[in-house]
Amino acid sequence: MPDDFVGDCVIALDVGGTAMKGALLDRELKPLRTVRRATPRRSGPDAVIAETAAVLRDLHRSAATRELTVHGAGVVVPGVVDEENRTAVYSANLGWRDLPLAALIEDASGLPVSLGHDVRAGGAAECRLGAARGARDVWFVPVGTGISAAVFCDGRPVRAHGYAGELGHVVVEPDGEPCSCGARGCLETVASAAAIAATYSARSGRHVDGAAKVAALLARDDPDARAVWDRAVDALATAFATVTALLAPEVVVLGGGLAEAGALLLDPLRASLARRLTFQRRPELVPAALGDMAGCLGAGLAAWRTADGAMPLGSPSPERPEAAS
Repeated sequence: MPDDFVGDCVIALDVGGTAMKGALLDRELKPLRTVRRATPRRSGPDAVIAETAAVLRDLHRSAATRELTVHGAGVVVPGVVDEENRTAVYSANLGWRDLPLAALIEDASGLPVSLGHDVRAGGAAECRLGAARGARDVWFVPVGTGISAAVFCDGRPVRAHGYAGELGHVVVEPDGEPCSCGARGCLETVASAAAIAATYSARSGRHVDGAAKVAALLARDDPDARAVWDRAVDALATAFATVTALLAPEVVVLGGGLAEAGALLLDPLRASLARRLTFQRRPELVPAALGDMAGCLGAGLAAWRTADGAMPLGSPSPERPEAAS
């Protein structure tokens, strides 16, 4: 982008457990500059807040040199986030509890901040720009180390003060493995990328360091990979059938590392879900379109919403490309 560009922008920042992804975004949510930094989570919550503020200030300085007018900043974080009260209720990854996070970041950065949840922000971006464009009833489900969900009903996000969307803690195997949450048999213990890798390693006696390796072994007809994969697919289908009965989503967008398996995941998952449904509306299962920038783009949506109300969070665009069901 030329240095003499003049226009409006917001600052967007996705603070993850390992990395931060930031950007200057114009009104069309096109990145004018992007940055990536390591998240200093091992140094404690104060260090994470300080680095968050430092990235915001760096992007603000960059906007000034390009003659961009900054209309605010959106910051999204993992865990339980109460957007209405601008509070980070809990995050195991980042080590905070009941923090007035938006105010702390504003004090440290000198910028007005819209605080949001990373998965809900990613879902909002997929609704406006990505795989769920035009749909009004959507679940965005990133499957990685854990499993979470962003829920959109009639075009609006369901927040419940940050507690909505804990899909990973739906119990699918009541006598199953213990979960870190204290329950047994949660979806995360069976179908998260971490669980798939751990289960394969234990079953086969051969260590793998990620679900992508299990998917590669599955493609080569490894019987242990097939057993582990089928169990995970059935668990996901069971959880999605419950979601479908309760909320009847038009579209379920699968993101995170596991979704990169493509047809190896989506084809059997569609079939397994179809077997569980009778009269219910069958949702489209589609891969996410925005990759690891979804949270950052969603942070930008929130910042523009706060600035001028032009882009309500979770409000869909009028058209969506056809996707395979």
